[in-house]
Amino acid sequence: MVSPRVPQMSVEQESPAERVSTPVDGVDVLGALSPSRAGDFLTCPLLYRFRTVDRLPEPYSVDAVRGTLVHQVLEDLFDLPAERRTPEAAGEMLVPTWERIVEAEPDIASMFGDEGADVTSWLTSCRTVLERYFTLEDPQRLEPAEREVYVESVLDSKLLLRGFVDRIDVAPDGAVRLVDYKTGRAPGPGFEAKALFQMRFYALVVWRTRGVVPAMLQLLYLGDGEIIRYVPDEQDLLATERKVEAIWRAIRTAQETGEWLPHRSRLCGWCAHQAICPEFGGTPPPLPRPEEQAQT
Repeated sequence: MVSPRVPQMSVEQESPAERVSTPVDGVDVLGALSPSRAGDFLTCPLLYRFRTVDRLPEPYSVDAVRGTLVHQVLEDLFDLPAERRTPEAAGEMLVPTWERIVEAEPDIASMFGDEGADVTSWLTSCRTVLERYFTLEDPQRLEPAEREVYVESVLDSKLLLRGFVDRIDVAPDGAVRLVDYKTGRAPGPGFEAKALFQMRFYALVVWRTRGVVPAMLQLLYLGDGEIIRYVPDEQDLLATERKVEAIWRAIRTAQETGEWLPHRSRLCGWCAHQAICPEFGGTPPPLPRPEEQAQT
């Protein structure tokens, strides 16, 4: 069984992608980009700097850890025979999976305080999210080809793209579906494009490495039971490639100039770095020396 991926409070540790990334033989890559880091830069270049260049620690988030726990249960659920993939079985897996996560990363329990008084209600919320999954899919009728799969590809520009896909389904006719679980609520009208960027990113990597354009991209929102589906084509993926490369050029410009501009938005309310953000009267720390700055 695969060990659970746990959000790390100490950003000095290597990322999950770095732990499994394979050497790129004979290619001097410009750098590496994941959809989450690209999303950080699009949201706020200064946030990208804090997370990727400064590698500042962030406290554990109950929402992020809920996502880790639910993802792990859903991954492990498909280890069971089809007839045993029931809401009851998933519920029974919840606490043992949480205990494994805490054992792997003991400090994660600190988000509940010394007494851990809120753990029970938080686990109940996780159980509710898990139960909602079964209203969207019947796992007894699914046999995923791959789960929690790491994918990477080097573009012609020598930019390395990488990340994790929650699930890859392959139909009898060879059609590929990429599936991602989201434990939050579906985005409102007009915000679907940002949510689909991650899936187009993965579809681009799959296309470049396997030569197959995924037939379907599917986002399952377990917070409210919504599903977003999208059928990509080669033009979509070429446009995504251009967008990713444009983001990378903007990142490199920020690295060269040292200008990581903050972007104030409603997402600032969830940012762990307000105290050092100029938008809130703070002062960022000095930039690390160039040789110390991360390239991913």
